[in-house]
Formats: sequence, C-alpha cells, structure tokens
Amino acid sequence: MNIDEKLEPVLAEVMARNAGEAEFHQAAREVLESLGPVVARHPAYAEGALLERICEPERQIIFRVPWVDDSGQVQINRGFRVEFNSALGPYKGGLRFHPSVNLGIVKFLGFEQIFKNALSGMPIGGGKGGSDFNPRGRSEGEIMRFCQSFMTELYRHIGEYTDVPAGDMGVGQREIGFMFGQYKRITNRYESGVLTGKGLRWGGSRVRTEATGYGTVYFLERMLATKGDSFEGKRVVVSGSGNVAIYAMEKVQELGGIVVACSDSGGYVTDEGGIDLTLVKEIKEQRRARIASYVELNGAGAYHVAEASIWDVPCDIAIPCATQNELSGKAAKRLVENGVIAVAEGANMPCTPEAVRLFQSANTLFAPGKASNAGGVATSALEMQQNASRDSWTFEQTEARLATIMAAIHDRCAETAEDYGMPGNYVAGANIAGFIRVAEAMRALGVI
Repeated sequence: MNIDEKLEPVLAEVMARNAGEAEFHQAAREVLESLGPVVARHPAYAEGALLERICEPERQIIFRVPWVDDSGQVQINRGFRVEFNSALGPYKGGLRFHPSVNLGIVKFLGFEQIFKNALSGMPIGGGKGGSDFNPRGRSEGEIMRFCQSFMTELYRHIGEYTDVPAGDMGVGQREIGFMFGQYKRITNRYESGVLTGKGLRWGGSRVRTEATGYGTVYFLERMLATKGDSFEGKRVVVSGSGNVAIYAMEKVQELGGIVVACSDSGGYVTDEGGIDLTLVKEIKEQRRARIASYVELNGAGAYHVAEASIWDVPCDIAIPCATQNELSGKAAKRLVENGVIAVAEGANMPCTPEAVRLFQSANTLFAPGKASNAGGVATSALEMQQNASRDSWTFEQTEARLATIMAAIHDRCAETAEDYGMPGNYVAGANIAGFIRVAEAMRALGVI
C-alpha cells in the first residue's frame, strides 16, 4: 500500500527526527499508509498537527542502571520508558529486558501499543519500556539487584493513574515481583495497580499468563469462522517457546489443532504426532533449557533443526510468537507455497512489510499483532480493574471476558475495513479503528 501524498510529509518528519530507528520508522509507515482514506473522509484529523502529535511521544525517559554482580563487579545497563500517548488513559505497556533493546525498539513497541490498547476498548494509553540487560545466565540474586536498581529510577515516573508497566520479553512474574517490592519499599505504598503481571497471591489476575497466547488464538478462531473454517485437524506452526508461544499452542490444541513445530533462538523442533506441550513447559518454565533438549527427552518422532527457518515446515496456520521481523518475505513465500491459509501475529510486528504484502496478495487471512495479540494488555487492564475494586475473579470469569474482548476486536477491525472499502484487510481495519478512537480523544482534550 502506498502512502497518501497528504501524509508523506508526516512520515518524512518522523524519519528525520528519529534517525536510525528503523523499527519505529516501519511501525509509523504501516499506520500512516492506512490513514489516507480516513483523512479524506475526516479532514479534521489532519488539522492541529494531530498526526504529527500522535507520532511524537509525550515523554521519553532514558536512565543509567548500575548494579553489582555475584563476583562483586559493578555492571552498567541502560533503562528506557517511552510514555507515548495518554489520551485514553494512563500509559500502559510492558518492560522488555533483552540485549537488543534500544530507544528505537522501545518507541516502535510504544507506538504499536497506542493502537493496540485503543482496539481493546479499555481506558488505557500507550507506552513501553525496558533495558538492554540480559537475564539469561544470571543468578536470581543478580536479577533481583538489577530489578531493584531499575525501579529505583523508574518509580518516580509511574503510578496507577500515570503509567502502569507490565512484563514483556525477559520480564515475567519473578521480575515483576522484584520491581513491585522495590516500588513498595521506596514509596511506602501498597499500590497494587502500579504494575500488572503480578503473582496471584499478591494482586495478580488469573489468565494473565495465558492471555496473549490465548487471545491470539481466539482472534484466529473468529477470523477462520468468517470463512466457515476452524482449527479442527489443522497443522499449526508456532515460532518461539516462551510465554506467548506456549499458551498459543495450548489453546490451539484445545480447539482441535495439531501443533507440529515450535522454536527458540537455537533452532526449531518438529513432532509430527503433535508437540508435547507438557514437556515444552517443563523445558522452558522449570529447566529454563534450550528447545533442542525436547528431542532427547521425547525421542520418538521428534527432531531438532539448528540455524534454519521454522517457516519451512508445511502448515495450514502460522503463528509467529518470537520477535519483531522474524518472518521475512522469503519465509512468507515458502508458507504460501506450502498452502498456509491463515497467519496471526502473536509477537509485536514479527512479519516484515514484504511478508505482509505477500500474505495479502495471496488472500491468506492475516491478523496484525496490534489486533491479534491485544489479549495480554486487555487482561492487564482487567487486573487493574480487580486491583481498584480489591477483587479477584475466577479463571473462568476472566477467560470469558478475554474471549469477549478478542471477538470485539476482531469484529471492530473487520467492520472498519469493510466501511473503508477494504474488506478482509485486517491491517487497515486495525490501524484505522485504533487511530480514530485515539484521534477523537486527542481532539477532545485540546492541543496538549
């Protein structure tokens, strides 16, 4: 899709003012490419520099994180929090701990979060944060000391009515616990709603662990139903083997699909009889080992392939759940040749622009991450709701809310795409629906 000439100066300014931030440029271009018909129908959205404002974070925080490792050596990492847009509510978005984290990646994630959170229908704005700290191979004591140092700076910028971080890659319940403990220690307040992804015994929500993976599959289920289809008997490939991937696989299996492959950074495993999810959980959640060990622990029928693309494995449905830009145009071409009928992004922007174009031109059902993986942040908002009312919901009650939210997101995207003359284009539908909700709030609040 080409960008409307009225929006070209906006993208040019974004690229000039954020030099070298390729992922942020990619995310901004993808949204702006969808908005030509919106601006043509509603010229007011191009007034008052609204488009320029929505592409500029309200606040960008970068800070030093010093901590001491187990050998007594001082280590230095860099921390980030980009508070992108609060027109709909307090900033909401995860914290990512990974060596690849830099300002451009945090801005891309925060920008995507604006529209994802808007699509959820919940009263939350968009933000993101993290650090280039690598938790892999670090002891629990080192991770605790890092988290405490990170929160010692971050605490002054967050709050349940200001900015509510959650987990992301490299940040799970353990890390959230260490950070919440330090926040409580510094502020002398048990402010449960300041972080989400907490443990069930101290303010967490049931289904939060499963929410992103479950939500992606619920979206896919709804999308398949528009073609009179379902997961029953379908071969499914899921990249990754972390939290999102594990619970996407779990829900696929519940709905009758057969997950034949999953992966990590060391390669992928295939199991034609269906991936043994109990074993994957043991490897990743208990042993914290590499997925390659699946073969030696499972044996019969499984094999591991290193340094190769998981997208070479023939499948009916593909769910990329690892990281941004993991699924290239070449991989998309291979999937289409092998007969893939649907792709849903469990990770944030895992498909390159070329891959997305190939899926759309092949009439493959394609769900963009800002819609299909919104279940995680939606359930985080449900956790905030429970914290505010000092309440705790059952697993069944929370999962039912999640399923309802994901169905509504799907329908909102589909109906918006139809309304703007692009039926079946979930990318355009998600971008336009999310943008309109945020734009209306920004107009109502004035030039701020």
